[in-house]
Amino acid sequence: MRNNVAVSNVRKQNDFTKLLMAGYDLELVNGSMQEFNVTFHGPMGSRLGLLWSLAPAAIYEDGVWKVHVTLPDDYPFASPSIGFMNKMMHPNVDESSGSVCLDVINETWTPIYSKFVVPERGCGPGLVNVFDTFLPQLLTYPNPSDPLNNEAATLLMLDKPSYEKKVREHVKKHASKEEWQRRRSAEGKAAEEAGAEMGDADHISSDLEEEAYDNF
Repeated sequence: MRNNVAVSNVRKQNDFTKLLMAGYDLELVNGSMQEFNVTFHGPMGSRLGLLWSLAPAAIYEDGVWKVHVTLPDDYPFASPSIGFMNKMMHPNVDESSGSVCLDVINETWTPIYSKFVVPERGCGPGLVNVFDTFLPQLLTYPNPSDPLNNEAATLLMLDKPSYEKKVREHVKKHASKEEWQRRRSAEGKAAEEAGAEMGDADHISSDLEEEAYDNF
């Protein structure tokens, strides 16, 4: 049991470090590597002539999302939980919670490191591949036959052009780069104000302690 815990902790730290080395912006939740947020940019489409005309529409490429990752206690033998924190319109993403379909993740997850990504297996091992391969493929090739968002799945199957237009509008409203910068600025300002309030509270506490000491 202790060995499993040790293996899990080492793997969590290794995968977290690999995400940082891959250039992803990470934000710890409650100071723990078991729960954190990752900045994820929508996949870009091909720009290579004929390939561009044949490629799926890159309807998410202008979006930026904060993705919440929770690693289970028995990670990597159990797959991570992944959810979009700002709104995402996609057949395989729950619109209210942002959760990605666990069945889809479990089908592609493997706990064993490998130098190769096997196309039939999906994203391959490790958290980096979740963001480098799994999520981009999920957004590019949705599966409307196993939906978490029935409305999006139905629209995709019945009227694909309308679906793509609506997704672009949704991205612009909830996940544009401008909106992302605005939110980050607001979060930074809130953090500064919270830090200032804590500093004031410490100062007041210190003054009270000194006053109590003087009156002792």
